[in-house]
Amino acid sequence: MKRLLRADARGAAWALLAATALLAGCGLNRPLARRADAIVAAARPQATDCTREDRCAIDSPYHDLAAQARAGTTADAPVHYVDVIERGEDSLLLRVHLIRAARRSIDIQTFIWADDDAGWLVLEELVAAARRGVRVRVLADQLFSLDDVEWLAHVARAHANLEFRLYNPTFSDAITQPLEFAASVLCCFSRFNQRMHNKLMLVDGEIGIAGGRNYENRYFDWDQEFDYRDRDVLVIGPAAGAEMQASFDRFWAHPRAVPLTRLNDVNRRLVADGGRDPPLQPRSSIDRERIEALRARATDPAYLSGQFVARTLRVGRVDYFSDAPDKAARPDDAALLALTSRISGLLRGAQRRVVFETPYLVLSRRAREVFEELHRRSPAVDVLVSTNSLAATDAFYVYALSYKYKKRYLKRYGFEIHEFKPFPDDAPEFVANYDRLVGGGNSGRYQRYGRAPLVRGGVRLGLHAKSLVIDDRISLIGSHNFDPRSDDYNTESGFIIYDAEVAARVRASIERNAAPGNAWTIARRQRDGLFGRLNNAIADLSTALPLFDLWPFRYASSFDLAPGCEPSRPGSPGFYACHVDVGDFPEVDLPLKTIYTRIVTAFGAGLVGIL
Repeated sequence: MKRLLRADARGAAWALLAATALLAGCGLNRPLARRADAIVAAARPQATDCTREDRCAIDSPYHDLAAQARAGTTADAPVHYVDVIERGEDSLLLRVHLIRAARRSIDIQTFIWADDDAGWLVLEELVAAARRGVRVRVLADQLFSLDDVEWLAHVARAHANLEFRLYNPTFSDAITQPLEFAASVLCCFSRFNQRMHNKLMLVDGEIGIAGGRNYENRYFDWDQEFDYRDRDVLVIGPAAGAEMQASFDRFWAHPRAVPLTRLNDVNRRLVADGGRDPPLQPRSSIDRERIEALRARATDPAYLSGQFVARTLRVGRVDYFSDAPDKAARPDDAALLALTSRISGLLRGAQRRVVFETPYLVLSRRAREVFEELHRRSPAVDVLVSTNSLAATDAFYVYALSYKYKKRYLKRYGFEIHEFKPFPDDAPEFVANYDRLVGGGNSGRYQRYGRAPLVRGGVRLGLHAKSLVIDDRISLIGSHNFDPRSDDYNTESGFIIYDAEVAARVRASIERNAAPGNAWTIARRQRDGLFGRLNNAIADLSTALPLFDLWPFRYASSFDLAPGCEPSRPGSPGFYACHVDVGDFPEVDLPLKTIYTRIVTAFGAGLVGIL
């Protein structure tokens, strides 16, 4: 035994020594940074190719709306123009249009920036804007953005008007290698676990897009295997514009927003290249025809006016919400929890109905308290929830925790839950050119997202929208998932819109996602008599355990509408006569994923905040 203890002690000492050695080499190499600074200063162009005051921006109907919002706004009565963007390709097209229409500045925050078609297209457009004299600033979270130092070195040299920073790199590197990932968990997990989840694009300080979309094909209907059903909002106006600008500037100035020439791996590449700037080539699989077709539509005034401007709504109050950059660093500071407190306050103000959409139904403690309070009222506030099924989610391990607490959601909070199908009936309308996308089955480069294998192939869809509609009068749309990560760790952002017509549009979209052809309804299983009561008692006991929640016969199941029937809510007469129990994990193939899901259900309760 003593020999084993000595061996364990030696092993721990070697592990500590290895970690110490790794950490010792993880600070900024300042001599290398100075050389990289000099190379960038000498190599990146300063001149612009436009001398006009408007920086040769294209004409845009949104400039007219911005002028009308400025003219109509008073201190007591702001004016904004709002468009809720449901389709991914529409959101990408508007981004390209606004980049080309920018006259002074473009500021972008994002959690993910991929080196695929969408990421390449937007980066090319930003470089072109910088060359015509627009100031361009991009702040991307380090963990999942442009994991290629060649790209980043090229961006660093692209133009003096383009600056790209990465948020919260743990070890002064743009790319986190596996050993560094492990060391981050060991040495500085609280910092490593805090990510910038904000999504914002702000043009000229008054035209902004915020919501759930990152810069990756799957957010814009361009992935051939898996695409998101997401939601953004375009907001035009001086009041919300000032709030967006102030928030971006706070993040940009924060010490965790690190310039590219303060990252060792980027600097090594810059120094290795010397003064040369090798032309950066996109991946061979890039679809140039699709990119050019979108660019053509993005610069077509008639198309823009007919498809987008005509549906834009004139509204009054719109608030942009955003966490502070150092929220997670000071968890006891009440001022830094203002966003969470504000959302809780809006929910507590609900009188009749809340319509709620989240990709990950794992509620934070504060959210649980609010929804339990709403259900205890007389009369109770109705709550409709649209979320992902296991077949549709991009994170089965997170779904497992939602699965664990389904009975609580149905009984204690009174939720009416609908889980999105991977192949919804309305997919051709949800996704641009859906029928022309090539279904890639279950293989591909994005398996890191944790999708479950399905019984059939095709282009799978999953929810990624995060929205609330309260009493058909207030809408909240942004990046906040209403889960522990959003409350306690990540920084989040979005819009709160006080307008009944906008609320009606968002509610209709969520209800469509929850319709029988697009989602399964979650309801109590039909288990009556002694066996049913005994099963529920054992399931309750199992669920209450933080570990070893292994009971396989759960309280709730997924139900599909029977042919020829009209949909009805769970608990209403005739529900079971017109709805078919399709089991816990409909459409999911391979028992292995089911086993994984049940294991996380059993042992993952303590990991809620991390997952």
